[in-house]
Amino acid sequence: MSAGAAFEDAALKYLRQNGLSLLERNHAGRFGEIDLIMADGAVTVFIEVRARTLSVFGDGTDSITASKRRKIVQTARGWLQLHPQRARGICRFDVVALDAEGATPPQWLKSAFS
Repeated sequence: MSAGAAFEDAALKYLRQNGLSLLERNHAGRFGEIDLIMADGAVTVFIEVRARTLSVFGDGTDSITASKRRKIVQTARGWLQLHPQRARGICRFDVVALDAEGATPPQWLKSAFS
């Protein structure tokens, strides 16, 4: 199992423990990939999972550039076109950041960008 998949597994477990349910994992679209797509009640949540092995470079959220955010939003739009029942509802973009050692709990930033 790759390190990225292990981080996604940890984020998925954490989010499920906090009441979200998985809709899709690793959705690949024309513009990129979304790590996790989950439901928080009626809200569709597009989740980027980030991890850092060395904190000297900042936390996982520091690595999400404006370009990366645009790609995630464009990919989410494509996913919503495939799932019109979800397109009529509320959506948000969250980030879950984990440290490589697992020493701290995941950092869950709801509505991290739009």
